[in-house]
Amino acid sequence: MAEDFLHRHISSIGKVAFRLGLAVTHGIDDAGIREALEGPVNYVFFNPTARKLVEPLRAALRRDRQRYLVATGPTFGFFPGSIRRRVEAALRLLGTDYLDVLQLFWLGKMSAETEANMEEMARLRKEGKVRALGASIHDRARAGRLAEDSALDLLMIRYNAAHPGAETDVFPHLSRRRPAVVAYTATCGRKLLRAPRGWPGPAATAGQCYRFCLSNPLVDLVLFSPANASELREDLSEVARGPLGEEEMSRLRSLGRAIHG
Repeated sequence: MAEDFLHRHISSIGKVAFRLGLAVTHGIDDAGIREALEGPVNYVFFNPTARKLVEPLRAALRRDRQRYLVATGPTFGFFPGSIRRRVEAALRLLGTDYLDVLQLFWLGKMSAETEANMEEMARLRKEGKVRALGASIHDRARAGRLAEDSALDLLMIRYNAAHPGAETDVFPHLSRRRPAVVAYTATCGRKLLRAPRGWPGPAATAGQCYRFCLSNPLVDLVLFSPANASELREDLSEVARGPLGEEEMSRLRSLGRAIHG
């Protein structure tokens, strides 16, 4: 049971991912990153600006390239050339010959789903430089359409107890192709970790926020970004408890409504 909850096979990549994917936006240091990658964590969201992730990730890929899933893309993906340059730069930087996921970041704001871009991404996959194609997107209605009909193998979407709209706008559209789903902003910018005025009881922990996302079977992974090794261990320990129970789920949804209004 716990094994099923903690791991998910990503068919478009052909690998099994631990369901907490690492991002490094909240200060975790080199030692903490190495601890995560030497532990169960094997899905890594590699933002082009995350320079402190380079050496620990390079070391992990040298140890066992097949174990890890690396997702990245250009900061701005409006033209085919910038997409290809980002892929080839990442391959050199990480010392690997392929990326597991090439994704367009914040589709519609920082990247574009043009015919030329999609053709270039398909070429990179045909060349063996990437395995799966994805995008991160805040526009839920558009994400639903992409889930039903697009060349994308993976969608990275906002989903948390304060913003559960994907449950109606995205998830019902997954049945036709079933692209992988990666949730992010699980703590709602840490707002779910602070009790709002008048809230009767404690706020959520980060681990509970991740369990909220992962309790939905249509979510394959959720990104987490611990600030230090202590938070890393707390998050891993909490997620190992499995899905939220009905009472916990109801409390987090109520907390989310109190925060979001």
